Amino acid sequence: MSNSIHLISLLLLTSGLSIQAQEKRAMTFDEMVGWEHISEQRISDDGKWVFCKMEPWRGDASIQLYNGKGEEKATFKPASKAQFSASSEYLLVTKVPSLEKVEAEKLKKTDKDQMPMNSLVISRLTGREETVDSLKTYKLSETADWLAYQRGSKKDSTLYIRSLDGMLKDSFPAVSDFGFAQKGNVLYIVSDSVLYTYIPEKGNSRISAGRGVFKKIAFNENGSKLAYLFCANKDSASTRSSLYIAENNTPGKLIAQRGDKAFPSSWIISENGTLHFSENSNRLFFGTAPEPRQKDTTVLAENRPDVQVWSWDEKVQYTQQSFNKASDLKRSYTAVYNIGSGRLFQLATEELPSLQTADEGNASLALLSTSKPYGTQSMWTAKNFYDLYTIDLETGERRQIKEKSPSYMRFSPKGKYTYWYQEQDSSWYTRSMADGKEYRLTTPETFIAWNEDNDVPDYPSPYGIAGWTDDDRTILIRDRYDIWEFSPTASSSPVSLTVNGRKEKITYSLIQMDREKRSYNLNAPQYLNGFNEVTKGFGYYTARLNKPTAPKALLAGDFKLAALSKAKNTDAVIYTQETYEQYPDVRLSDLSFKKSIRLTDGIRQQDSIIWGTAELTSWISLDGRPLEGVIYKPANFDPNKKYPVIVNFYERNANTLYNYHMPSPGRSTIDYPFYLSHGFIIFNPDVRFTDGYPGESCYNCVMPGITSLIAKGYVDEKAIGAQGHSWGGYQVAYLATRTRLFAAIESGAPVVNMLSAYGGIRWGSGLNRSMQYEHGQSRIGGNIWEMPLQYIENSPLFNMDKVTTPILIMHNDADGHVPWYQGIEYFIALKRLQKPAWLLNYTGEPHWPTRLANRLDFQKRMFQFFHHYLQGAPMPKWMSEGVPAVDRDFELGY
Repeated sequence: MSNSIHLISLLLLTSGLSIQAQEKRAMTFDEMVGWEHISEQRISDDGKWVFCKMEPWRGDASIQLYNGKGEEKATFKPASKAQFSASSEYLLVTKVPSLEKVEAEKLKKTDKDQMPMNSLVISRLTGREETVDSLKTYKLSETADWLAYQRGSKKDSTLYIRSLDGMLKDSFPAVSDFGFAQKGNVLYIVSDSVLYTYIPEKGNSRISAGRGVFKKIAFNENGSKLAYLFCANKDSASTRSSLYIAENNTPGKLIAQRGDKAFPSSWIISENGTLHFSENSNRLFFGTAPEPRQKDTTVLAENRPDVQVWSWDEKVQYTQQSFNKASDLKRSYTAVYNIGSGRLFQLATEELPSLQTADEGNASLALLSTSKPYGTQSMWTAKNFYDLYTIDLETGERRQIKEKSPSYMRFSPKGKYTYWYQEQDSSWYTRSMADGKEYRLTTPETFIAWNEDNDVPDYPSPYGIAGWTDDDRTILIRDRYDIWEFSPTASSSPVSLTVNGRKEKITYSLIQMDREKRSYNLNAPQYLNGFNEVTKGFGYYTARLNKPTAPKALLAGDFKLAALSKAKNTDAVIYTQETYEQYPDVRLSDLSFKKSIRLTDGIRQQDSIIWGTAELTSWISLDGRPLEGVIYKPANFDPNKKYPVIVNFYERNANTLYNYHMPSPGRSTIDYPFYLSHGFIIFNPDVRFTDGYPGESCYNCVMPGITSLIAKGYVDEKAIGAQGHSWGGYQVAYLATRTRLFAAIESGAPVVNMLSAYGGIRWGSGLNRSMQYEHGQSRIGGNIWEMPLQYIENSPLFNMDKVTTPILIMHNDADGHVPWYQGIEYFIALKRLQKPAWLLNYTGEPHWPTRLANRLDFQKRMFQFFHHYLQGAPMPKWMSEGVPAVDRDFELGY
């Protein structure tokens, strides 16, 4: 009898699971745009509380509060941001009007001043809650439970100051600016054009002698010093402001003003410069600049010619000058005031504009540099050369140390050394700031510092440094896998600290748990990230690296780990763990990682959706190289069925095997979960390139990968599509000229004519595009006069007559990366040859659609395109009939 009951129960359970599985369905576009991602997470300083922000791509976000047991204690919705107080006893949440309410008011054309306002919730984590309505802005002390805020109508500028428990309160009228010191519970306040400092529980001190305009107000860390620019006359504040310092809440003293002998003639103290103290508060850095030129107001604008003059020998290309014009007009040059000695020096100049300080401004020597003399050469090589100088911040003495250096120097944390990597000889170097001696730490024969996988026609970049040890004692340099310790003076042999990285194919990197630290104490336990190159899994490791040792795995496996953050005062940590199937929910643990608590429940969104799986696959390229890729299958995959496939790729992505693909209305690529839920397989192959033959390299890598996929028996060979954007868009456009395999291709922002693209401009920066063909991603390896045949051979345009695949192009008229005319050349060629093609231009958008409405539209049209050609769905109206310009404002053609 009992066996029968057990069998019936088992059948019922199986039946229930089957029904549950059948209830899973394809994702809708509404679900895609409403999918909640975790956009922020924070742990309190005492490690007892965590908040997470769950945010849809369109809709109302929520702040969720959890205690140390993993219990959700509160939810605030709709909300925009949250902060824990210094004591960890309070959570402040900014609540916002709902999107529905805001949009309803906009449709009614409600005046901006009458729109619904935010509110501030002050939540005591032990229970009590208080709300400040009509919130305009607030600032929270980082060192004490004190708050300053403004509320009410636009005309109300009263500043309210209070302790978070509400026991102490104060206010200031007519406040135009205010802010807390970073590490001191002291405020500056500009009230009725007068500057004050304010210490809660003590009161205010008047800093300025009179009324005027205050700009760039800055505390030192603890608030004992305050620097600011002041001008009594509002109309001349931009050119006649003077610099003041106030100490210990006493009235400010004049430090520097226009016409000071320390500055070049006709220079002013710039309102565009940054005021900041050195970490030890012994120096104040500020900006100066030439006095702005004034336009000739005696000539009408219509009588002045509007012309650009481009010169063949200009150091910076005119288009780049135009792009940088706004920032150049606001450029300032750093000067320093030594508080102890009272000495003032101009540091940076127009000839040497870049300044780098050391030890957070404490060190006596700084670096000045310029790459201006070598600008023309960098246009073609994408590499800068530098003239470098040291400057003594106490005396102003300047000394040149490098001329036309191919590498930029950086300071060690304490400023005892500079270090750099020289790509030309693949070696690391240091320089002692004390005596100017230089040391070569590595050679190609002794240390593989360069990227072993480099496949662009240029010197390979380094794996980089892992950091420095305390007091600049040693420098930690990475190879592909391990972390090595080097003497900065090359006085001892380098030591591999992590020992087993190369052997186990694990790439280690150090984690700095204390965000304020700039170096590592190797006598203390260190924490590391580890990536397993073979399995593609991640891990957290620990080791005491004062001697060589294999790091101990704390948490490692077939998943990805990310977003690790430690509580300031305890060993509590939060992090995320994910796979393609596992949502990256936030977890709470400690540094042992022995136990963890999952806090958020973002994975619940997958419950009703047909999800999918990801698996690693491998094959051999046509030129004999081993390759890897990832196959994504629907969750209800049946190996006996035939599936449509979309091949989507860029360069190399196999290492992202365990990445969770957050559903979203993406700007440039197919949404993996959406397509899997609709019955597609997605193939993401790696591509490795040979200089001079990027198109052929893509063909050699991708086509045998697809062949190996077809050989598995579950691919519909007549329903294979391809999709790529930018460099990926170029590659799929090239493949369309080489094979009839694809039933449909979407090519986003592609280059199809390398000859015309070579001479183009990247309008997003003003830079010329030739460098990327000679030395960069486009991988030709020479100019069009040296290698004309490679430019033609790799350009799909010249073989467009061979295309048999329907093509969807997306290219926008404000593209700053790839010139829009490339998409036009592509479309016109296909149209001239009467081949099925459509072009989507999201007007005014850059390299990809950025507006949510445009991103969603792109996703809908791209899916309809593939749905038709790969799954036999009816052709939508926009494809069959088009959307004429006169109809554009009235219908979308879906």
